Amino acid sequence: MAELGIGQLAALAGLNASALRYYESVGLLPAPVRKSGQRRYDDRLLERINFIKIAQQTGCTIQEISVLLEGFESDGSISDRWEQLAMKKRSELEQRKQQLNSMIQILDSGLTCKCLSWSECIDKIETNGTC
Repeated sequence: MAELGIGQLAALAGLNASALRYYESVGLLPAPVRKSGQRRYDDRLLERINFIKIAQQTGCTIQEISVLLEGFESDGSISDRWEQLAMKKRSELEQRKQQLNSMIQILDSGLTCKCLSWSECIDKIETNGTC
């Protein structure tokens, strides 16, 4: 277990130090140990920070991330609240995944298309099934 300063941890996580202070202020990161007044972080927090980053990038709110990080019972089992949120977010992500795949197909078609306009391309697809 290596102890890192806030700048070191931020660099390893690909964030600004202010983001780590913010995560700490909203309870997503535990308060760090302080040595000579400076925050000292356990390098194992990188996994938690990466989870937070991915969750934010996929549209989770701070409150949802908090539940996903801490929504376990004292016996180690998941709480009903965690399970409901996880199922809801999973469904939302599946829907977004389908939307992204549709857009990728549209762009792939456009990259191989020789049409001069979008409407010309659509007309060809409707007529021939392909562009």
